[in-house]
Amino acid sequence: MNNIVNNKDYKVLLQEIKQRVYSAQYEALKAVNKELITLYWDIGSLIVKKQAEHGWGKSIVESIARDLQLEFPGMQGFSPSNLWRMRLFYECYRDKEKLAPLVREIGWSHNIIIMEKCKDSLEREFYIRMTRKFGWTKNILIIQIENKAYERMLINQTNFNKTMPAKIRQQAKLAVKDEYTFDFLELGEEYGESEFEKGLVAKVNRFLVEMGGAFAFMGNQFRLEIEGNEFFIDILLYHRHLKCLVAIELKVGKFLPEYVGKMQFYLAVLDDLVKIKGENPSIGIIVCKSKDKTIVEYALRESRKPIGVAAYKMTAHLPKNLKGELPSPEQVAKLLEEIKN
Repeated sequence: MNNIVNNKDYKVLLQEIKQRVYSAQYEALKAVNKELITLYWDIGSLIVKKQAEHGWGKSIVESIARDLQLEFPGMQGFSPSNLWRMRLFYECYRDKEKLAPLVREIGWSHNIIIMEKCKDSLEREFYIRMTRKFGWTKNILIIQIENKAYERMLINQTNFNKTMPAKIRQQAKLAVKDEYTFDFLELGEEYGESEFEKGLVAKVNRFLVEMGGAFAFMGNQFRLEIEGNEFFIDILLYHRHLKCLVAIELKVGKFLPEYVGKMQFYLAVLDDLVKIKGENPSIGIIVCKSKDKTIVEYALRESRKPIGVAAYKMTAHLPKNLKGELPSPEQVAKLLEEIKN
């Protein structure tokens, strides 16, 4: 028996069976969740229709909740407040042909958060798709909404239209925000780039969440050697969906055009010496304390490597004029279509 257990082919077989079990469990959970969301949708629909048909007021919801709890004592979810959410859930999405199927792909608690915190349909679609795609937990979803991830991602500044393959161009745009919020850092009023970097690395999990949830940490002060000369990238990440290296340069001052030249150099070296076969071109993100959008546009115009420039803040404050900078609803809708499974 020990010979079989230690056999290489047996271990491969066991691993395949384990993966199949995990896969079946995951699919079962998805199926159960889909049925639960459909149930809540149907309950909300029935309440809305019967109230309209019979002129029933608010008391009908309390009556239904009481009787359902008596009929199904071991089943949670039939409190008056949750029934009201079911009613609102149906009303929010019944006329949204695109969103109605999507809401069944994420959990009920996630749906509640998005429904209650986001009022715009395109914003709701963004968070639904991102939750489904990246498996955001409730806490991460709340953080992303509070930090205005939707708005910040839509106005990002990159040159990806001319430097990235068409098949991943839109997805790459989604990987770079216009502004990052590092409110988890504990830095004084005066700090240098070294302290800034160390603070992010010390809380790398929070850092990766703020970056977008699809990144893996490859290292900081990542060493490159060319002809006996050493160069160091502040932080190197890997984007799991884009399948590419992402170089991060940290600047505690305002954006300067010369930063683009340095990033181009890093990306060229990464593509030649570090990138492996099958991976997409490396991306650079220059993160500065502040930036002038016009200067960034000029600096990126002639760049041959895919680079994005972002600002950062230590709080989640959103500029009042940001809404005026967002793309049109039609452009936003097109961008959201790129967020696939």
